Amino acid sequence: MTDVVMRIDDLTVTFGGLTALSGLDMEIRKAEIVGLIGPNGAGKTTAFNTVTGIVKPERGTITFQGRDITGWKTPHIARTGIARTFQNIRLYDDLTVVENVMVAGHASISYSFLEALIGWGRFARDERQIRESAEYLLELMGLIDMARDKADSLPYGSQRKLEVARALALNPSLLLLDEPVAGMNPIETREFGELVVRLLDDFNLAIALIEHDMGFVMDVCHKIRVIDHGFPIAWGTPDEIRHDERVIAAYLGKE
Repeated sequence: MTDVVMRIDDLTVTFGGLTALSGLDMEIRKAEIVGLIGPNGAGKTTAFNTVTGIVKPERGTITFQGRDITGWKTPHIARTGIARTFQNIRLYDDLTVVENVMVAGHASISYSFLEALIGWGRFARDERQIRESAEYLLELMGLIDMARDKADSLPYGSQRKLEVARALALNPSLLLLDEPVAGMNPIETREFGELVVRLLDDFNLAIALIEHDMGFVMDVCHKIRVIDHGFPIAWGTPDEIRHDERVIAAYLGKE
């Protein structure tokens, strides 16, 4: 059985005649962290938005666990096992930390509306399991002591971790992280990198991430795809990417 979780082939996206992505190819394998990097405006978030059904591609295919999911709607894609975080933190500020994670857990409930309305049957069992799972994820993220705090009261780095916990509550096979350490200080960045690496084994995941912190990318990624103005220009290990002349030119503007 192949260990390729997702394969992207010739992915092309245009907006009003402007090409945002052109011919993007990449593979993400189980127990692997793949970085998608490039200068501002390169098309990185467009790639994630296309994978998760927010944007429709003009050409190309997205294959997830052997199924062609190109053009599927976002909720359907999420139910297949793809979860993501966003460049701009999207939490339910008026809910507590644990409630934010439980919201994602409700995607797997088995109880009916009637059982929820009167609080009997499968309702009590499912709600208990969802809360226990949420608390386990918060413990893993180092947020359990903040479980009953409002989400908007958390420090910035902790809000990023909460987003990851909520994504993991969907039990994904592939986790997409959009600029996960943006705004973090060096200590928070190092700790988050250690956490991401640990998630691979603990959750049997594949992870793809977008990030501008090149130190973080080089430390945690196994493979890196570089795009510039929508076009893929390099693919390889961190060491190969670090010394690729096309990548150096894209970032430093050299011929």
